[in-house]
Amino acid sequence: MKWVISLPFFLVLSGCAVVAVADLAVTTAATAAKAGVRTVGAAVDLVTPSQNDKSKDEVKKKN
Repeated sequence: MKWVISLPFFLVLSGCAVVAVADLAVTTAATAAKAGVRTVGAAVDLVTPSQNDKSKDEVKKKN
């Protein structure tokens, strides 16, 4: 009889564990994607000159 009463608790707790694992997987994937976007953004910033750099170059050419 105790087993029948405790069965729903085990099912609910295992469901929580599945949700926790799924949440961990999604969080990890989102963090990895965010890091990848930041890395690509930093690489683009290094390769392309900013508007401030262009303005400084124009001032140097005028002097």
